[in-house]
Amino acid sequence: MIRVLVVDDEPQILRALRVNLSARSYDVYTAATGRQALDVAAQQRPDLIVLDLGLPDMDGVDVIHAIRDRSNTPIVILSGRLNSNEKIRALDAGADDYVTKPFNVDELVARVRAVARRAGGDAPVVVHIGAVTVDLQAHRITKDGEDGAPAEVRLTPTEWHLLEILVRNPGRLVTQRELIQSIRGSQYEDAAHYLRQYMAQLRRKVEDNPARPKHLLTEPGMGYRFQPDAETE
Repeated sequence: MIRVLVVDDEPQILRALRVNLSARSYDVYTAATGRQALDVAAQQRPDLIVLDLGLPDMDGVDVIHAIRDRSNTPIVILSGRLNSNEKIRALDAGADDYVTKPFNVDELVARVRAVARRAGGDAPVVVHIGAVTVDLQAHRITKDGEDGAPAEVRLTPTEWHLLEILVRNPGRLVTQRELIQSIRGSQYEDAAHYLRQYMAQLRRKVEDNPARPKHLLTEPGMGYRFQPDAETE
């Protein structure tokens, strides 16, 4: 059974998440403050942490740093803060994903499930993006043709690198900074502009409708998220 620590100072949220996660066979622990969260995390060693950034005694980002000093436990952020810079700070500190308050419980559970699956090493080898099939092991992309025969899709090395990062992290927000550093290094002028160009090129090659993408999604001001089809191997 996967152990989840939920950290939030709102009792109704703790109750709701305890009930919903327990109903889905998670073993749930709760904490209402940052210090209590660190104590419970040290004692119970949860497999995943759901963490509110707005805690009464500590900044949520400081809690992330403290957790990262001792473990790689996956962290899903709950945030009521509208400032995207706060979310980016949390992701850069080591959080794995975030959900904005007010939130849909089913969405949060889906994010928890996806992060837990990635942490367990259950990354897909073959990913379907509409009519496109991405084979990470074979380093090959094909697209179903009108005659039913698959045709190879050609990507530049940079396009492939970006696509591979995203599809290896299904459902997770990958920040602009992560993607830029992976392809250009930390110092690069107009990097965000070039990143947008690369993503536009990728969408033209793999999305059925590049103007209304269903799989390579933009999180405005923050980064990109890969939403896979239901069927993955």
